[in-house]
Amino acid sequence: MSLEQKRILKTAIPGPKSAELQSRRTEVVSSGVGTMLPVFIERAHDAILEDVDGNQLIDFGTGIGVVTIGHTNQGVVDAVQEQVSKLTHTLFTVAGYEKYVRAAELLTKHAPGDFKKKAAFFTSGAEAVENAVKIARRATGRHEIAVFDHAYHGRTNLTMAMNFKAHPYATGFGALPGGVHHAPMSYPFRDPEGMTGEQAAMRAITYLEKRVGASQLAAVMIEPVQGEGGFIVPAPGFLNTLRKWCTDNGIVMVADEVQSGMARTGKWFACQWEEGFEPDLITVAKGIAGGMPVSGVVGRAEIMDSPHAGGLGGTFGGSPTAVAAAVAVMEQFESGPWMDRALEIGAIITERLSAMQKLFPVIGDIRGIGAMQAFELVEPGTMNPNQKATDALMKFCHQNGVVVLNAGTYSNVIRLLPPLAITDELLHDALDVISDGLATL
Repeated sequence: MSLEQKRILKTAIPGPKSAELQSRRTEVVSSGVGTMLPVFIERAHDAILEDVDGNQLIDFGTGIGVVTIGHTNQGVVDAVQEQVSKLTHTLFTVAGYEKYVRAAELLTKHAPGDFKKKAAFFTSGAEAVENAVKIARRATGRHEIAVFDHAYHGRTNLTMAMNFKAHPYATGFGALPGGVHHAPMSYPFRDPEGMTGEQAAMRAITYLEKRVGASQLAAVMIEPVQGEGGFIVPAPGFLNTLRKWCTDNGIVMVADEVQSGMARTGKWFACQWEEGFEPDLITVAKGIAGGMPVSGVVGRAEIMDSPHAGGLGGTFGGSPTAVAAAVAVMEQFESGPWMDRALEIGAIITERLSAMQKLFPVIGDIRGIGAMQAFELVEPGTMNPNQKATDALMKFCHQNGVVVLNAGTYSNVIRLLPPLAITDELLHDALDVISDGLATL
């Protein structure tokens, strides 16, 4: 697909055609399906979104980390077109197909851990998380689950209970499942000065031992880099200290890599940045298939095999077209320079944001790994979250053709998730817009 990799603004954002479509949308689409940016996209390629008015926007959101490999990646397009012309559905638990097996081979090959692994595929990230909980409960015979402050795991009934922030995900939706316990997270920017990862982990462990009891826990689930929580990277030692405690107490350690996994941080999985850390199970979705809906759980074979036959599955789980796309993405990650490119992107963003921080004291913290970067806005001279500035900066970026997303428990974090296919020129152009926006605050 040919689409010039350049930011072009032909109309105001949103333009008249987008405004007309927004009016039509309001008439027929539930208001519960919110709108961050009221534009309608006609086509996209690599790092550019073209809307129905002909505006070309730089995509720093990638559908919340989904098209990591870039929009309309040719390998993904070819794989989907070939597959959809041959087979679109059987339901893998009725009659199988090779691409599901190939996707599992690639996922188990690259997941961390020097042990035999198996995988299963589903449809959404929340579905993967729920299945990881099912698997852990079946493997241990226990029922309690531990998650962490600032965590986000999905919008289904169980995952709403696992999220730290209730609004907007759970507000007014009734009673949520029990058996979910929230422990303190390592948050270096807001933790007591000098707190190490080991100390932060012991704080969480002490809480769980007193509040729940280690013998009652089926699983501890953690995002190695928190997504909706604001790209919080735990201090070194946090994950491994939790891992040892889980091993000592027969608890399944689950890394939720729905947003942070699949080359986003410069490794297959963000948890690989903590040397020696090997979770029992990993959940994946978002970046695994270039925009096609598929998710998965991968981990220790004996744990993955603990559910009875028929206990895992779903009508559209691991559909032929989705797993064909996943194979195309993973084979490119395996053979191409994508991991290095994620690190290059991260270095450029960090350097530019660090320069901005010196000019604009509204930036309290810069954090992230690889092409998963964020900055937290505060009231200058304080640690107070600055949501007002965050909202204003987002509006400025959107009106000037750069799609950025917010995040964080306090809604004061700007997260940057550019596709790995972005050029340096586009990357700097988008960062220039962010700098200009900061100057207006």
